[in-house]
Amino acid sequence: MTAYAIAHLQDATPHPEIAEYIERITATFEPYGGRFLVHGARHEVKEGDWPGAVVLIGFPGIVEARAWWDSPAYQ
Repeated sequence: MTAYAIAHLQDATPHPEIAEYIERITATFEPYGGRFLVHGARHEVKEGDWPGAVVLIGFPGIVEARAWWDSPAYQ
């Protein structure tokens, strides 16, 4: 069953450090079958406030997601 890593970026203003982070993090989750599902997409808030942006990474399963999270490459 697919597993997801979800991040809420509070300050989503693009800058060079974010671009570098995206390149580096992608290399850490690809060996575990991870891929960006949502990144930098526009969102519409229907109720309340939702500052920033959402990042959603999908993995083939929870084992792969946990292995990525605990991996030396991601740490």
